Amino acid sequence: MFGSRKKKKQKLSFSDLVEQLRPDLSRESLGVGPDFPGVAPNPLLSGDARTRNAELRAGVLALGVLVDWREVSSDGSPRVVLMLDVETAEGHSFRGIADEDLTITELTRLAPGQSMPVRYRPTVLDHYVALARDADPGRVQQLADEIARRRGA
Repeated sequence: MFGSRKKKKQKLSFSDLVEQLRPDLSRESLGVGPDFPGVAPNPLLSGDARTRNAELRAGVLALGVLVDWREVSSDGSPRVVLMLDVETAEGHSFRGIADEDLTITELTRLAPGQSMPVRYRPTVLDHYVALARDADPGRVQQLADEIARRRGA
């Protein structure tokens, strides 16, 4: 109007917007650093998320220990963000975030401290991992033994 100044609107990044709408999905709440690109509202509509998921399916096997989880949506099957402390065969540890669709049965079986095989991309340090549902149980046991031996040494 007359004599008034228009205030410049501050542009919010996508991560800032998600953080305002879902503070439980913020980088700080999930325990990850600034390199984490954030949780996609709908990974099926995000080209980056689809590409990331395809790369993770072919990723390197590691072991994750469940720290906590957050339900993102429950349209059909529950979609959850799992926070895992991941340890790799090479001895690296990091906080991993898995964005997964689970069945009701799988959701009710989640318990902090539970070990799960995961896949990660060693060339991309963005905290994303995926549950390795197709992992060979023998290979998972071998990896767990290798990690336990390294811890004991």
